[in-house]
Amino acid sequence: MNRIISAVFFAVFIGMLASSMLFVVDQRQYAIIFALGEVKEVVTEPGLKFKLPPPFQNVAYYDKRILTIDTPDSDRFITSEKKNLVVDSFIKWRVSDPKLYYVSVQGREVDAVYRIQQSLKDALNNEIGKRTVNDMVSGVRDRVMQDIRTKVNEDTKKIGVEIVDVRLKRVEFSDEIKDSVFKRMESERKRVANELRSTGSADGEKIRADADRQRSVIIAEAYRDAQRIQGEGDAKASAIYAQAFGQNPEFYNFYRSLEAYRNSFRSKSDILVVEPNSDFFKYLKNSNGGAAVKK
Repeated sequence: MNRIISAVFFAVFIGMLASSMLFVVDQRQYAIIFALGEVKEVVTEPGLKFKLPPPFQNVAYYDKRILTIDTPDSDRFITSEKKNLVVDSFIKWRVSDPKLYYVSVQGREVDAVYRIQQSLKDALNNEIGKRTVNDMVSGVRDRVMQDIRTKVNEDTKKIGVEIVDVRLKRVEFSDEIKDSVFKRMESERKRVANELRSTGSADGEKIRADADRQRSVIIAEAYRDAQRIQGEGDAKASAIYAQAFGQNPEFYNFYRSLEAYRNSFRSKSDILVVEPNSDFFKYLKNSNGGAAVKK
């Protein structure tokens, strides 16, 4: 019986000893093996690992995932124009060197967060202090965030932390100067609008004047071409008439007399006082030049 109890106790002891010598590292964690209080080994790969039993060696775990610092409080900074800005930001970070992280902040996340926030505030103050409001709200905002990330990352490397990203969520004027700034912006926009209207009006007058000039030139050229074409047509018509009538002068005289009759007797109320023997009625007589037209 005593042998059985001893065997059980020995098996339990061996199991406890084995469990104290084995540990599991999750893929989301780093593990640091300490030997008598000193860092013996840093385990970065996940899996089942071996160590000596306490008190010879023990293990501490640290998160290797990307963490976020997003405080609800806003900070105030002064631009190069001496304007107060209210800035909300957040930062993404992770442990990059577990051993240095432990040595610097004893592996305490609270201390690391405080150190990162202080470094971020200093970088924001330096970067915003040498830029204008326009730069911060639109112009080079991406460049500002990149510069801030670089500076914070350089500082936090000393505690084994890597800065993954820095973002400015909100950048706006403080409440006490917001109204005056908006009024000044409004007056500036009105001034620009008036300048644009004046420039547009002047350009419109130039365009209308140029259009009127082109219209006058086109009309004058068209009238000139029309007169030239009409003159050429009249000349050709006269030449054709002269050629045609030159072949039979008597027919030409007859045709001209008919034209005169048509124009003279166009209306029934017209009265023409001439002698019956006038040459005007030459072709109203018979073909032999006989009797005159009866009254």
